[in-house]
Amino acid sequence: MSQPTSPPADPPVETRPILDVDHLTYAYKNRVALAGVTFSVMPRSIHGFVGPNGAGKTTTLKIMATLLRPRSGTVRVFGHDVVTRYKQARRKMGFMPDHFSMYRQMTVFEYLDFFGAAYGLTTAERDKTIKDILSLTDMEGRQDDLIKGLSRGMGQRLALARVLVNDPELLLLDEPASGLDPRARIELMEILKELRRMGKTIFISSHILSDLGTLCDHFTIIDRGRVKFTGPVEGLLHTEGELESYDLTLAEESEAASAAVGAIEGVREVSREQGGPTYRVTFDKEKTGVGAVLTAAIQNGAQIVSFQPCAAKLNEAFMNLTEPGVPT
Repeated sequence: MSQPTSPPADPPVETRPILDVDHLTYAYKNRVALAGVTFSVMPRSIHGFVGPNGAGKTTTLKIMATLLRPRSGTVRVFGHDVVTRYKQARRKMGFMPDHFSMYRQMTVFEYLDFFGAAYGLTTAERDKTIKDILSLTDMEGRQDDLIKGLSRGMGQRLALARVLVNDPELLLLDEPASGLDPRARIELMEILKELRRMGKTIFISSHILSDLGTLCDHFTIIDRGRVKFTGPVEGLLHTEGELESYDLTLAEESEAASAAVGAIEGVREVSREQGGPTYRVTFDKEKTGVGAVLTAAIQNGAQIVSFQPCAAKLNEAFMNLTEPGVPT
């Protein structure tokens, strides 16, 4: 007599998506905004949600944040359906909309304290939480400033700080860098990287793919309410040709590292880019790979700041996957 077989063990939590969007549809009167949108988000990732204006990004985010009810399809956050179990889903996530209102006569501290009280934190818990959040967002010296006097960049930081008050595991950010100057955008991206290192999962919407190229490890591209791509960045940048191009940025210029990379079998060209010690490395992906390039640079004393696919490849992938014109 054969022994009954045990059911397969559940996969480790780390391998399960924490956000599942399945065949989501939505319409505004006669205009279809979403037509079967399906994708998933893995834990502790920074997932870029990219598409032209009017592609359906904000509609998708509002449904995920329990602010809109879909016509059909489902969204599950940590297994909780955002329609039938919206309270449980809300406890797990924080939503930062593109356009947000603030109590402009409050100080920064009063604003965060108000939301901390709304979440049920004690006075002592609020004081500690606000102190930690202001430190994380580099706003320690602004806690007594009136909100009406904050710059756009500081306002965006405060909006992000407000999202963090209840310590959510999943952050939904709709165009968080909109209207920021280049320095403020870079500083915001560094804060998001630190949040990922702290264990947060970040879902970030933008209509500019190149802005997210150095930040995100996964992407979903949407156009006219339909998903055109979803998966890791390597899949987005996959090409049928034999060559790949990456930008290697070092802490300082290094002729030794440049020469060593250029001597690798399969490397076709190493060219110096403008704007600092950045080198464009073009290589035959059948003969070598990114690991060999990084090893050669490090072994020759280079301190690597970043190594990423060149922005042109990201923009090219985006243009190839989306259609011209504004959806009607």
